[in-house]
Amino acid sequence: MKPLFKIDLKRIPSFNDKSAAEREKNFELFLKGGFPSKKDENWKFSDLNFIISENFKNITNNDNYKFDEKIESINDFDHNKIILINGSLRSYDLKFEERDKVKIERLKSSEGSYDQIKNNLHYLNKALSIGGYKLEVQKDYKCKKPIIIYNYFTENLDNKIINNSNEIKLNQNSELTLIDYNIGKKSKFIKNTFEKININKGSVLKNIILQKTKGNCYFYRNISGTQDYNSSYQNFILSSGLKFNKIEIDMNLEKEKSSCYILSGLNLSKEEHQEIKTQINHLAPNCKSYQKIKNVLESDSNGVYQGKIFVKDIAQKTDAYQLSKALILNDKAEFNAKPELEIYADDVKCSHGSTSGSIDAEAIHYLMTRGIELREAKKLLIKGFLNEIFDNITEEKIRTFLEKSITEQIDENR
Repeated sequence: MKPLFKIDLKRIPSFNDKSAAEREKNFELFLKGGFPSKKDENWKFSDLNFIISENFKNITNNDNYKFDEKIESINDFDHNKIILINGSLRSYDLKFEERDKVKIERLKSSEGSYDQIKNNLHYLNKALSIGGYKLEVQKDYKCKKPIIIYNYFTENLDNKIINNSNEIKLNQNSELTLIDYNIGKKSKFIKNTFEKININKGSVLKNIILQKTKGNCYFYRNISGTQDYNSSYQNFILSSGLKFNKIEIDMNLEKEKSSCYILSGLNLSKEEHQEIKTQINHLAPNCKSYQKIKNVLESDSNGVYQGKIFVKDIAQKTDAYQLSKALILNDKAEFNAKPELEIYADDVKCSHGSTSGSIDAEAIHYLMTRGIELREAKKLLIKGFLNEIFDNITEEKIRTFLEKSITEQIDENR
């Protein structure tokens, strides 16, 4: 069964006659296939068509909203701000950076169309996108403080769908730490985001994704990027608390000595389904990728990891590592992993693996003999399991804040 749509393209703020035909064409292309189902190999563990059909009856794109709430900032460390309301750029404050070294502007809905992406949700995004933001760091500039993207959502989003697109560009020898901070609401809505990343020679992008509170939300996010010589991309996915969340990352390591790190620590609870799907394409020699995905699964939650490492024939001296680990705390919980290697070079070091199991009974016993109650002993072991991800975050105040946030989520789930 397919969900019903009550879409009005004219409600899109940037709708005009010039874009109307293109939007209508893309929406028709989407409707032919609908939301992806398990018939699609990439969605075999996350049947989005079934999930949406079960939870939404009539999906609309009404973008009329009021937002008059006070925005509460994080006070744990100094940072710059970007404010998004329902996926659209509202304001920004780059007070810690030099003027004209970091550029932020609204991304028009007609931009951000990446024709190389073959994804039915991309048709939907191109048809209904309200835009997003475009962020660019200038050559030889290292941002003094991180930028936090505050993703706020209004109360009146039941059965709505939000489509937005973002672009991030780091010019040569620049550095940026970007934190996506999602602030959930009780509304039940869908968010479909496409993001393009361009990391030039010698540049470093650290991207941290964190969900502040639980929300009755269904998110899909597609991140595609290119990396130049001696560039670094580090992605930390710490999001939990959404009913459905799938993040797809497709990175092309196009020049020598580029590196890509994807690390995740998720704590999932009742009726939560989250998937991370990655494809790291080694297209040049002497590149490195490192992936470690960790899930704690409680109640009837469902965790999925699909990871692929592709090594082109010229990509000699590739060093690629991939590991997924799941801690399953309930018989009703489920974890699915599909690691893949596709290698055409012969002088490489590549490995992948996946493990899952229950909590260590001997470790629980040891802690209890030291006077720690069972509930607290389990929480300590869960934190220890997830906190390994933070070893790769060098900024002490950011690491402390993230550890505190994960601890709060663990306490909430137990």
